[in-house]
Amino acid sequence: MYYLIGIDVGTSATKTVLFDEKGTIMASASASYPLYQPQNGWAEQNPEDWRDAVLRTLKQVTVQAGIPAADIQGIGISGQMHGLVMLDENGEVIRPSIIWCDQRTGAEVEDMLMLMPRYKWIEITANPPLTGWTAAKILWVRKNEPENYARCRHILLPKDYIRYVLTGEFATEVSDASGTQLFDVAERCWSDEVLEKMEIPREWLGKMYESCEVTGTLLPDIARETGLTAAVKVAGGAGDNAAAAVGTGVVRDGTAFTTIGSSGVVFAHSSQVTIDPKGRVHTCCSAVPGAWHVMGVTQGAGLSLKWFKDNFCQDYIAAADEMRVDVYELIDHDIRSVPAGSDRLIYLPYLMGERTPHLDPDCRGVFFGLSAIHTKTHLLRAVMEGVSYSLADCKDILREMGVDVDEMIVCGGGGKSAAWRQMLADVYDCPVKTVQQAEGPSLGAAILAGVGCGIYDSVESACDRLVLADRQSSPDEDTAAVYSEYHKLYKKLYVNLKNSYKELAAL
Repeated sequence: MYYLIGIDVGTSATKTVLFDEKGTIMASASASYPLYQPQNGWAEQNPEDWRDAVLRTLKQVTVQAGIPAADIQGIGISGQMHGLVMLDENGEVIRPSIIWCDQRTGAEVEDMLMLMPRYKWIEITANPPLTGWTAAKILWVRKNEPENYARCRHILLPKDYIRYVLTGEFATEVSDASGTQLFDVAERCWSDEVLEKMEIPREWLGKMYESCEVTGTLLPDIARETGLTAAVKVAGGAGDNAAAAVGTGVVRDGTAFTTIGSSGVVFAHSSQVTIDPKGRVHTCCSAVPGAWHVMGVTQGAGLSLKWFKDNFCQDYIAAADEMRVDVYELIDHDIRSVPAGSDRLIYLPYLMGERTPHLDPDCRGVFFGLSAIHTKTHLLRAVMEGVSYSLADCKDILREMGVDVDEMIVCGGGGKSAAWRQMLADVYDCPVKTVQQAEGPSLGAAILAGVGCGIYDSVESACDRLVLADRQSSPDEDTAAVYSEYHKLYKKLYVNLKNSYKELAAL
């Protein structure tokens, strides 16, 4: 029996899972770390925190499993996309990573549009310039921290910094690189034209691989520290959403998934390059060789519920501690007492600006319709409904583009909520399914490593073998009709507030 490890370098924590070749979890460990917000709209993390979490959890799973180290064949890495990690000539971190949800780069997006017109950016990178993506962050550092930019010799994405720690290799793969705005998505390579326009040396960027290709093996000192062997192969891996697609079996046309983590994603597989000329959704290379995916991304999905819970639900937290249950289980139970529509209360989940469909770094969260009848439970349900409306915005655009979805899988932390799954089924007005495997990104990363190691013939065949269906939530006709009307009003609210958001940002 061979074994594989999937590492998911998330925003709140790193999770490392050891699987056997049948997809059975043998051991699992996680380690959390802080998020820093030195100014409104900024978001940073220390890459060294990710490194420490990965090394600690790798050692933990190898000890827990108690299997011969020689039987562990490969490691796949997944992680948060779009983050900027800058290293000096000695491979040392220069500054904290500016991560995916940071919105400081509005001026740099305008600079990019001066370098090339919007249509050209979409033609090459399949997306318009975006505040949350890596390229604008590079420009921000160049303009605002010239001393740090002058020291830079390597630019990596978060999971690729971990690859460097494990293997000493400066490398990346197509799915994560697609989110840098430096990448020719159709041709699956760095764009010389973009790099020339932005005056970024190509040698700063990692060597390019497909997601299931082997990029290196463990450094001897890392192998000793973690209890593994230096023969362990490290595959390209994938950005978190591309890895989750593999881990949930979304690897063929007609399949899609919704994930509710810190951000929210609606992700559909496509065997063709399909680009939204309006730039509202993102087209990237898939972790499946020769394929692509289209995804809508909302910034404040699970983040919205966590923010509300942390700041206004100390009673729920205390009760959960006393009962020794997950606080979200109590929330999940209580919101069922509130009717669909939360008694005319709508939440706009724009705590960190928004990507799909607005591409607006200045919009912010709103509770609309508050009255004296509303309780904390109403607000909790409204938060979950508002996130669901934002995800429905994404699905509507996919349909408009001709990307048909026959099967919607739901995963991520929010996917564990039975109430939220039903809400999505009603808002989408289509069945929503789960799979038995709960470790989407970690399993997807492990599958990619298994293909690289020759344990599986292909990504698709591995998914057929390992990913099994579980539960299904079907839409309720009456509730779906209620949500359809609320969703229409939800869409109008952004239009009505758009100019006011700009005024607020200017104060």
